[in-house]
Amino acid sequence: MDRVSKMVAEKPVVIFSKSSCCMSHTIRSLFSDFGVNPTVYELDEIPRGREVEQGLSRLGCNPSVPAVFIGGEFVGGANEIMSLHLKRALKPMLKRAGALWL
Repeated sequence: MDRVSKMVAEKPVVIFSKSSCCMSHTIRSLFSDFGVNPTVYELDEIPRGREVEQGLSRLGCNPSVPAVFIGGEFVGGANEIMSLHLKRALKPMLKRAGALWL
């Protein structure tokens, strides 16, 4: 978990993903449509990605990807992000984190 904390520190939006995960792609596309440029870690492509994935599981990420952090805080996976978007709560959260300026 300490490794995950370091990876999300000082970044407005961080997405832990896998290159083959369609839900991860959907979440990245949503943020891109907003004009947000998240830091994306592809767990199947980075060194020690398996360890990071285990840390995410200990944080309660199930499934482990996509795992979205906004303003250094774990927000959730695809279901939580889409729910926030439908409630019109995602954009204000992104603005508060400094990831969105509109």
